[in-house]
Amino acid sequence: MDQTGKAGILISPCGGDLCGKIEWLKVPLDAAGKPKTDIHNKNAALQNRPLCGLPILGRFVPEGEGHWKEGWIYDPENGKTYKSIMHLASDGTLHVRGYVGIPLLGRSEVWTRPAAPLTPCTGS
Repeated sequence: MDQTGKAGILISPCGGDLCGKIEWLKVPLDAAGKPKTDIHNKNAALQNRPLCGLPILGRFVPEGEGHWKEGWIYDPENGKTYKSIMHLASDGTLHVRGYVGIPLLGRSEVWTRPAAPLTPCTGS
């Protein structure tokens, strides 16, 4: 679960790296009752992509036990992609940091495993 509780992210191996996609949304439909799409994407051709199943993490390579580097993270709320690092804390939380330039210039979130399995949203 992301820090806001709005989305569940499925993180899995892809090649030798780690990737992640939106697997669950607390509110999967927009005001018109249609599945939410990537409306904030800067590329107009991608704005109709469903948020369910949308890749938002990629290219994370291992950097020691429970640490990954050189990845990217996409924020569908502003349509921007950032460099990213992440690490798994001893309490099981995942600390994800997106940044521009260097990690010091960024924002961190703490993601948690859901207490029960999440029902995948349509499009995953």
